[in-house]
Amino acid sequence: MNKTGSLVPVIILVTGLFLNVHFAWGQAPAITAQAAVLMDAETGQVLYDKNMHQRRPQASTTKIMTAILALESGKLDQVVEVTPKAASVGESSIHLRPHEKLTLEELLYGAMLRSGNDACVAIAEHIAGTEANFVNLMNYQAKLLGGYNTNFCNTNGLPHDNHYSSAYDLALFTRYAMKNPKFREIVKTRYKQIDGPGNSKRHLHNTNKLLWGCTWADGVKTGTTNAAGCCLVASASMNGRHLISVVLHSDDRYGDTKKLFAYGFNSFEEIVITSKGEYFTTVSVEEGYARYAPVIAEDNLYVLVPKRKRGVFEQRVILKRTLTAPVRAHSKVGRVTVLVNNQEVGSVNLITGCAVDRLPRHFLIYRKLRQHL
Repeated sequence: MNKTGSLVPVIILVTGLFLNVHFAWGQAPAITAQAAVLMDAETGQVLYDKNMHQRRPQASTTKIMTAILALESGKLDQVVEVTPKAASVGESSIHLRPHEKLTLEELLYGAMLRSGNDACVAIAEHIAGTEANFVNLMNYQAKLLGGYNTNFCNTNGLPHDNHYSSAYDLALFTRYAMKNPKFREIVKTRYKQIDGPGNSKRHLHNTNKLLWGCTWADGVKTGTTNAAGCCLVASASMNGRHLISVVLHSDDRYGDTKKLFAYGFNSFEEIVITSKGEYFTTVSVEEGYARYAPVIAEDNLYVLVPKRKRGVFEQRVILKRTLTAPVRAHSKVGRVTVLVNNQEVGSVNLITGCAVDRLPRHFLIYRKLRQHL
């Protein structure tokens, strides 16, 4: 035992606190996409899954990771000189010219709105020297974010046999990216004017058609190649909730996405499991002025459950048996994990609600002597 308490946790399985609530699944939508996922952006809870871990070509949804690294590694007002290599990249482009100069911010708008492949290479060369170096950073970041079914070979999604991702991984990347205010600003922009050659201007219209007709849509990125088919990573916010949808190789990417968002917003309800600072239980304290310390939730924890479906919550609690004074306030002593229909959907740390000072040495000696009398 050390000062923070027993290293062997006690595992408590609670199935009675939130049970016997009747829910009803809304009918899961029939979609044309070969792979898809619907995720709650706040918690990462998956609300819909169709082959979500299947490795597939992802086309220009690749650019989500390119934008993440550009925003985290560069400065928006930095001036980038376009190399001949970047200017020569074909397919979807913003028609960059060799030695033309734009800001990193302008290139990001060109990459994310107009899906400029050339803009992505210019960004990569500016940040990492070469596109190959930048791709290494992309793959490293993907693994850090939990994207274990992703491998990047370029910055823009042009076809390559070993360039792939999954619907789930793309949702993870997007969930992370949407925490960046500038990323959110860029991907929800419908139209942007940036500098062009000489005194001309480039007029960029976002390829994501949801932004032009759906008030709840706020991003993110389209992608299209023969191998990948029509893809769409989308974000939507409504009534305080934020969802992320991914559809890959879809015959109707906008229709599929609308169905998924309707399903997520209409068929699920939010259940609060615990609130930040809420009392949870107590844990015993040895050698302290107090024999027990209150245990509270470190943060809010909620889950989304299908409305009116017969089912159960399962609350799994890992909690230290005892602590040894001195105990600091807000020390981690356990964790609560919640499962819905046998799937883990959220967790929160349990922490001490107050400090407990250690008794003076002479008092502890006296107490031990009395125990042996």
